[in-house]
Amino acid sequence: MTAKEGRDIFQITWREAWKSKLYRQKLIIGWILYIGVLLYLPHFFAMIQKKDGVMLNDFVLAFLPSVNLSALIFSLLYITVIFTIYRSAKSPYLFLLYLWATLLISISRILTNNFVPLEPPIGLVSLVDPILLPFYGPNGVTKDLFYSGHTASVFLTYLILRKKSEKTAALIATIIVGISLLFQHIHYTIDVIAAPLFVYILFLLAKKISLVHSH
Repeated sequence: MTAKEGRDIFQITWREAWKSKLYRQKLIIGWILYIGVLLYLPHFFAMIQKKDGVMLNDFVLAFLPSVNLSALIFSLLYITVIFTIYRSAKSPYLFLLYLWATLLISISRILTNNFVPLEPPIGLVSLVDPILLPFYGPNGVTKDLFYSGHTASVFLTYLILRKKSEKTAALIATIIVGISLLFQHIHYTIDVIAAPLFVYILFLLAKKISLVHSH
């Protein structure tokens, strides 16, 4: 991808981007790795469900009643994600950035869930993802806890979107989803709080990986 001096990298067209061998390589490699991660997820979820974890003493969850807010969580999650995919598809650089950031977050959650095994919180109300159900397996998953993937996914849209009004809406959605997950006792408080921290660091790394330019 060639970024001309003084030109916004987000204005580069797909035709221009595809002329760059490095851009094509990063896009193809990103997709291959992401598909590989998706294919591995059912095995991984089955593994962590059998793994013994620690049950945390969470005073926030102890204070909150258990409420089923699945419809609200999924509505905000998929509206923001689908809208961000739509926005990013208009810019090859933004699309590449979104792809690599999503990939890195997926890999990091596999690692954190493996090395920080937790038992489901008391009062958990089942949250069945209608779209990701094939990846969770027939018995469902309750131990993919640290850190919150739902919070991470919505917060990433905040970082990806460029218009101030859209970023504000995505940030509000992130807060609502995080609070809703706590009311549903799907995650511990630390799972939700840690998600934006991990995502921001991985987003910065994805920016370095996805940036393709020449002088």
